[in-house]
Amino acid sequence: MTGVPTTLGSAALPHPVAERDHPGVAVLRAAGAISLGKTQVPELGLNAYSENLIAPPARNPLDPERTAGGSSGGSAAAVAAGLLPVAPGSDGGGSIRIPSLACGLIGLKPGLGTVPTDLEHGPVDDFGAPRLPVSGPIARTAEDAALLFDAMAGTPGSALGAVRDADALQGLRIGISSASPFEVAHPVPLSPEARLAWETAAERLAAAGHRVEEARLRYDPRYPETFGSCWMAGLSLLELAEGDEDRLIPYTRVFRERALARPRAAHLEAAATLQEIAADLRRQWGAYDAVLTPGLTMLPPRVGAFLELAPDDDYRLQCEWAAYTSMVNVSGLPAIAVPIIAVPNPAGSGSLSMGAQLIGRPGSEAQLLQLAAQLTRATR
Repeated sequence: MTGVPTTLGSAALPHPVAERDHPGVAVLRAAGAISLGKTQVPELGLNAYSENLIAPPARNPLDPERTAGGSSGGSAAAVAAGLLPVAPGSDGGGSIRIPSLACGLIGLKPGLGTVPTDLEHGPVDDFGAPRLPVSGPIARTAEDAALLFDAMAGTPGSALGAVRDADALQGLRIGISSASPFEVAHPVPLSPEARLAWETAAERLAAAGHRVEEARLRYDPRYPETFGSCWMAGLSLLELAEGDEDRLIPYTRVFRERALARPRAAHLEAAATLQEIAADLRRQWGAYDAVLTPGLTMLPPRVGAFLELAPDDDYRLQCEWAAYTSMVNVSGLPAIAVPIIAVPNPAGSGSLSMGAQLIGRPGSEAQLLQLAAQLTRATR
């Protein structure tokens, strides 16, 4: 953003003041958006929690002792706290949906290329893997999310009009599945709250007139290792001045060292495998108009819980907590996170939120927002 430092959440990199707006910022500014400032992110956007060495952590307004998620954790916290009605986020492995689910919000991850500015660097990364990050809205209501999405996508009124006519949407074939591609590497247990939210979402969709059925999905056993390799591969391209690697958090430093140690041929091979997995995901999910999965598998951990762990344990906990999000980025398809139930906060007063995720077909962002409207209308 013009005139504002770009930190990437890292103490190891310079923080230049931008001389021009990123195209995504320029689109929103042209649509009349006003920025109140930047919010907290994890270092280089790598993590599912927004904590780094340059600013205080993003805390969850539903319980400030818990994480707001990441990487768009600061954006979600700002919306949940009422500082903003909406906020743009970016989602490379769940970074819109994870904080939205943690903070009780609606978060839309559009399909790759739906927001034109997301293709500034093409549809694949430097090694040929599917480009994972996309931009999308975080909001308290489906209408607000649609309003911001229309501005980001350059389609004024399109999604918003669909949401306002959400009751007309009926008869979709919706597959439900709690299978996760991470299950071959480690258990992915659903907490009672997560399971209840997922099952309640299925019941509401059926009550809204949709055909809900079990989806027998089988994920490629190569997914955990391949995704992890591709997720960290870009760190091998990170250029740092001598000694600056000491200012990375241990998590980033360890995985950067591993990425640097891998030959380029290994990065290219992993990228090709991820493309195969992406095609299989699209094929399996394509049998349905939408696929309903759980959201997060458990309540948000407390602030600091991830960073206290060794890097490998930190990464594993992230994959266990957000076991259903990264696969959608790999596929390039749209998905939406929706708050479903309020649950008592076991650590104190008030309540926390548990939600579910819907994965759609190419170009179904407006339909996903309609389904979110149907699901959340049942709670009001």
